[in-house]
Amino acid sequence: MMVTTNAVLFATMGVSKMTNKLFIEKAIKLVSDYAVEHLDVTDTVPPFDVFIVWDCYILGNVKALLSTTLMDGMYYEVTYNKATNEIYFDAYKKFENRKIDL
Repeated sequence: MMVTTNAVLFATMGVSKMTNKLFIEKAIKLVSDYAVEHLDVTDTVPPFDVFIVWDCYILGNVKALLSTTLMDGMYYEVTYNKATNEIYFDAYKKFENRKIDL
């Protein structure tokens, strides 16, 4: 699933220039909100943390890989496109990790 926000979001926040600090704060909030929205409706929201696994500036974009301390197997990729002032949000579920002998 991909969720895209656009420049209108930043305009409402009064943001004219995305800094790395602001991007990381926004990425953490997006992941936190997404995780809470996708909990089972019968669950209470447990305490959890969102953490950055990796982030970098690459080819005009800022990208971060994030996860949470929830035991849900999810990880997230958040990318800021400087040229269009948009954030792209991808949520992934890890199903399996296999060792492949070569």
